[in-house]
Amino acid sequence: MVDYSKWTNIEISDDEDDTHPNIDTPSLFRWRHQARLERMAELEQEKDELKKAKQSYQAKLMDVKERLKNENGKEDELQTELGKIEKEGKDLDRREEELVKKEKKTPWNVDTISKPGFEKTMFNKQPARKNDESLTEEEREEKLKRFVKENEKLCKDYGMLRKYEDSKRFLQDHPDLVCDDTSNYLVIWSINLEMEEKHDLMAHVAHQCICMQYILELGKQLDVDPRACVGSFFSKIQNCMPEYRHQFESEIEAFKERIKKRAEEKIDEAMAESEAERKSRLGPGGLDPVEVFDELPDELKKCFETRDTEMLQTTIASMDVDVATYHMKRCVDSGLWVPNAADNVCLPNEDIDEKKLEPKNVETEEPPNNETNTTNLD
Repeated sequence: MVDYSKWTNIEISDDEDDTHPNIDTPSLFRWRHQARLERMAELEQEKDELKKAKQSYQAKLMDVKERLKNENGKEDELQTELGKIEKEGKDLDRREEELVKKEKKTPWNVDTISKPGFEKTMFNKQPARKNDESLTEEEREEKLKRFVKENEKLCKDYGMLRKYEDSKRFLQDHPDLVCDDTSNYLVIWSINLEMEEKHDLMAHVAHQCICMQYILELGKQLDVDPRACVGSFFSKIQNCMPEYRHQFESEIEAFKERIKKRAEEKIDEAMAESEAERKSRLGPGGLDPVEVFDELPDELKKCFETRDTEMLQTTIASMDVDVATYHMKRCVDSGLWVPNAADNVCLPNEDIDEKKLEPKNVETEEPPNNETNTTNLD
């Protein structure tokens, strides 16, 4: 039969007892609670003192028995000392019994009414962050090329997403995209879009790029793998304070301005490079051979493309004198035609980097003194 009597005497500091109107009830409850804590502390102190006393008793008992066994000293004195120690042990046993009885009579309270069956502490340890700082510039470039070759389509799919939930789900499904290579690819893509004057699409890709950079920065601050920060970032950005949202949007605007500036610089660099290349092609008269060739009549273009000497002579003879003279002079000034000492017209060398000006079905010979290769039109 189950004994429920132990539940009949439970001490509760704030029990709803009737108190005198002149007594401050909250103060009374605090006093009860404090008194109970003091009694529990005294009981624990008694248990500690008893435990230390028993340890001392055991040590002395073993010492005396060891000396008796080895006959170290007078046997009568040792027997007398052993009797005292055994008497002390009986006193300790009696104190222990009294303490157990006292503990059993103590009413239960909120601190002693139950005890945990077991305790277990678990730490959700995130994977360590990868460190690529030891890579050289050549290794990083090769790593980026390999990454783009394998993941370009996935990077573009992420860059086109609109909703935070879709981006979060996509990155959780493709955790390998959460890295610096994806961020670098999105930066390059944004610059190219701006150069193509696709401003709206550039702004959207820039937003996705900043999201990726925030995730990477969060992983760096926590010193964990950034893939473990995807959920935290998107939860924070969706439920953030206005100050954090303003900071995030300001970072996007600043990033777009940097993209626009870099796109302008690349366009200027490309134009400067193109102009330098055009100047390097200029002939003796200061004309660009490519531009002159594009403005030639179709029949003259065909002569240059086929490098047919007879066709060129026939075509010039059939043309109006003024027109033929105009085009021939421009060809000479651009270096397309080089007159030799006998005033014959010569076709250009193969240094002009245009497929349509490459020689076809014509033999060339090496001129003396490393001069420009020419073919005489006899």
